[in-house]
Amino acid sequence: MSLPILSSHAASSRGVLPMPGGAAAGIGLARGRVHEFRGPSRVALAVQVMGEGAGPVLWITPGWQAERLYPDGVARFADPGRLICARARRVEDILWAMEEALRSGAVPLVVAEMPAAPGLTPVRRLNLAAEAGAVAGAGAPLGLLLTGGEEGAPGVESRWHMHPLPRPSALLEERGEIWHLARQRARGAVPAAWTLRRAGGAAVLEAAAE
Repeated sequence: MSLPILSSHAASSRGVLPMPGGAAAGIGLARGRVHEFRGPSRVALAVQVMGEGAGPVLWITPGWQAERLYPDGVARFADPGRLICARARRVEDILWAMEEALRSGAVPLVVAEMPAAPGLTPVRRLNLAAEAGAVAGAGAPLGLLLTGGEEGAPGVESRWHMHPLPRPSALLEERGEIWHLARQRARGAVPAAWTLRRAGGAAVLEAAAE
């Protein structure tokens, strides 16, 4: 069965959820689409993106994964009371749950942790579901794939990678947590990199030094 062609114009008209610290510069994630976060700090990035929005968030994790979200850790960046947590037995169940949630438009943000990136067909189904959810719900939902493994997912609207940076000595300066954030690919945007840090609870995004 062939899948319909995705409309980039429709996606761009549904708004953008800002990246942490990126609102003023227009750096964000297109709603009504699925994006991919990679790297050792991908969960931290997703939680901070959650903090940029409002409403309930469905967070789907593999049932065999021992690690779980810690409410006190989430609370540094977002209200953990917004989380609806689900655990799936199989990779296929993770994709099914994410697709159905996006299609329903019932929640504005759906996050799925996956051991490896899904293939092109599942990603296209997720994007189509997010587009359908924009019609079914009150607003365009946004999907985040947090993927492990060596390869990125094909067909995503954008791919981001984040890892922590060493902090300066607290004896010299207290700067809080610092990360390197890279936009590896995105429709209509060139690859770019930033330094993301938290200052007084707020996110600050600065162009990374070349």
